[in-house]
Amino acid sequence: MILRTEGVTQRFGGLTAVNNVSLEVNKGEILGIIGPNGAGKTTFLNCISGFYTPTEGKIFYNDEDITGVPSYELCKKGIARTFQIVRAFPKMTALENVKTAIVYGGADVKNIDIDKKAHDLLDEVGFAVAHDTVAETLNTMQAKRLMLARALATKCQLLLLDEIAAGLTTAELPDFIALVKQIRDSGVTIICIEHVMKFITSTCDRVIVISFGEKIAEGTPEEVLSNPVVIESYLGKED
Repeated sequence: MILRTEGVTQRFGGLTAVNNVSLEVNKGEILGIIGPNGAGKTTFLNCISGFYTPTEGKIFYNDEDITGVPSYELCKKGIARTFQIVRAFPKMTALENVKTAIVYGGADVKNIDIDKKAHDLLDEVGFAVAHDTVAETLNTMQAKRLMLARALATKCQLLLLDEIAAGLTTAELPDFIALVKQIRDSGVTIICIEHVMKFITSTCDRVIVISFGEKIAEGTPEEVLSNPVVIESYLGKED
C-alpha cells in the first residue's frame, strides 16, 4: 500500500467540502475518483498533495504520516500532481519547464545530464513538437503532455492527475490512455480525478465516487457505474 487516508474532512467556515473520506491505494494501481461537479474531489486531492491541511483525519504515504506536510516537501518525498488548469512557466520553453522540475523537484541530479534527461522525458510522453517551443503557445494536448513530463521529472512514486483528459478530442484520447498506462507500467501509482468515463473505464483498476463531500461507492469501474446510488448522484431521482 502506498497511500491511506483515514476520515479526511475539510471544512471552509460552515461549508464541509470533504467529509470523513477514507481510502487505501495499492502500489502500482490506477485509482479513479469520480463524482458530480462540486462534489469535493479536487479539495480531497488538495489535502493529499499538501495544498490543504485537513480539518480532521490523517493521511499516510508509505506508512508515514504526511498530514499537513506542504506540497513542496511531498514532491521531494515522491508525490507529484497535475491540475485542472494547466500550470506551466508560460514564458519558458517546454525543455526549460522540465529542466526546472528536474533540478527543483527532488530528484537526485548528481552525475546526470540534465539537458538530455529533459529531452528524454519529453520524448517519453510523446511531446511531438520542438522542445524549445514556448509553453504558452502549446495546444491542450501538448500542454498536458508537458505537465506529465514535468511531474515525472521529479521521480515521483505517486502521481495525482486532476482531469487530465479534459479538453482532449475523441481522436486524441486513445493515445493519452495508452500513455497513462505506460506511466503506471513504469512503476508509478496513479490517482486520477476524471469526468471522461472512457478514460475511467479504460485505465482504472478501481474507482471511488464522492458526492457532496462523502464517499458513496467503491469498486471496479463496471461495478461503480452500474450502482443505482451512483447513477442517482449523477442523474437525480426519477419522478
